[in-house]
Amino acid sequence: MSEPPKEPKFKTSVHPLAHGLESIAPLVMSVEETPEPIPTIIKGKIPSWINGSFLRNGPGKFEFGESRFNHWFDGMALMHLFHIQDGQVTYSSRFLRSDSYIQNLEKNRIVVSEFGTLAMPDPCKNIFTQFFSRFQIPKATDNAGVNFVKYKGDFYVSTETNLMRKINPQSLETKEKVDWTKYIAVNAATAHPHYDREGATYNLGNSYGIRGYFYNIIRVPPGEGRVDGADLEGAELLCSVPATDSRKPSYYHSFAMSENYVVFIEQPIKLDLLKFVLYRVQGKSFQKVMSWELHLDTIFHVIDRRTGQLSKTRYYTSAMFTLHQINAYEEHGHLILDMCCGEEGNVIGEFTLENLRKATGQELDKFYNSLCTVLPRRYVLPLDITEDDPNDQNLIRLPHTTATAMKTSNGVFRTHENLYNNDLLEYGGLEFPQINYTHYNGRPYRYFYACGFGHVFGDSLLKMDLESKKLKVWRHPGLFTSEPVFVLAPSAKDEDDGVVMSVVITPRKRKSSFLLILDAKTFTELGRAEVLVDIPSGTHGLFNEMG
Repeated sequence: MSEPPKEPKFKTSVHPLAHGLESIAPLVMSVEETPEPIPTIIKGKIPSWINGSFLRNGPGKFEFGESRFNHWFDGMALMHLFHIQDGQVTYSSRFLRSDSYIQNLEKNRIVVSEFGTLAMPDPCKNIFTQFFSRFQIPKATDNAGVNFVKYKGDFYVSTETNLMRKINPQSLETKEKVDWTKYIAVNAATAHPHYDREGATYNLGNSYGIRGYFYNIIRVPPGEGRVDGADLEGAELLCSVPATDSRKPSYYHSFAMSENYVVFIEQPIKLDLLKFVLYRVQGKSFQKVMSWELHLDTIFHVIDRRTGQLSKTRYYTSAMFTLHQINAYEEHGHLILDMCCGEEGNVIGEFTLENLRKATGQELDKFYNSLCTVLPRRYVLPLDITEDDPNDQNLIRLPHTTATAMKTSNGVFRTHENLYNNDLLEYGGLEFPQINYTHYNGRPYRYFYACGFGHVFGDSLLKMDLESKKLKVWRHPGLFTSEPVFVLAPSAKDEDDGVVMSVVITPRKRKSSFLLILDAKTFTELGRAEVLVDIPSGTHGLFNEMG
């Protein structure tokens, strides 16, 4: 039986090549914190029904003394709070008082290694102590600068290690450190959990040892946080998925979850564990142990969320990478998975501060044009595969998709449907997808929101209608957007009844960034709250509605 042809690759850059890009260096510069709430300048109108806090996270300090971080991900976590009530907005921010931040501050140099920066030995120690310190495996950082998440009703900031920090969402006060390994046998967990309608939280972690390397689906039961500090008590392993190659497991940033299934995507961004053991001796950062293996397949592992049973069917496709999934849902015996995909996985390591701070001109243009374009795709997985199903025939029986799935000697090979028209290419592809999560996560849906990437960082906000594959767009020259977050309106009847919030950065003018409020249905601006302090570009966050 012959293998199906591989999917054709995108070109490295499918958008029009950029020329004369303006500098984004102000987006990745250190700023001061604003611990006490300050008023903002309101332009337009902030709907009076919005009552709560918009919490954001991301890097905000990139040096200590004479030592500098190398990668954007390495910057010390800066938490932001926009408190919205009765049409008014206040702003505050605080650096996370992580062990990493405090130790770096006390020594006035970088003493804790991060993703792209290896902390060097103390120059005050003798040469022998410095040499042998390179053979020590560095402790995981608690610089939780990726996202705000919730477990058992409590708020945390998280990154991609085993350490989180509990946070007071009203004051941004740093509270106790929480170590996943104290509650469950995992070495790390993602910063992108999923939540079910019963109040439980799901996440993805890893473990490795004599038996090999495993990807672990974790479930934390519902319930309010415990005053005795047993924050993740009751956490359990739902399923352990063995790595295809235990010596070179896959990097992951998130996972997908439908009503009844969890999907882990094992992609060809590989971590070389031997290099990981040796990288400190070689003077290399964690970033250097990652490689893009174009010749490998991308494998989709499907787990029954109720039983923890791993599907015996091997679902696979050609090499691609994904950081964020849009949504997943089931329809007539099929699992539909929508996700943001790129053609190669080296992009993560390219976001060094050296690259991001390139001056306007040919060098910045060259860097942007070298990045692959991330585009929305749909994969469809037929769930009930039997031995009697024919080979080399499309097993998908849904009339509304062009995605395919064919049974082969290696499993079920799938090709995707593009969830866009060519007009998306004008905006450089998209990332940071968000939906009406409360009512439509794990269910059929029509709309999602994202950042368009006509620059190295997001420079537009997009609303995609999946029925027509048409866009609504908010974009203005010189304004850089962040992840859009949907907030449901009271008594909403339609999926897009609500607002979309995004923090917009203004590198052309200092101390003028603002919180933008768009009508989610029309995608027109309702109002903005200008902040009279500098704000750097951030990563992820959420809206916390006040009762």
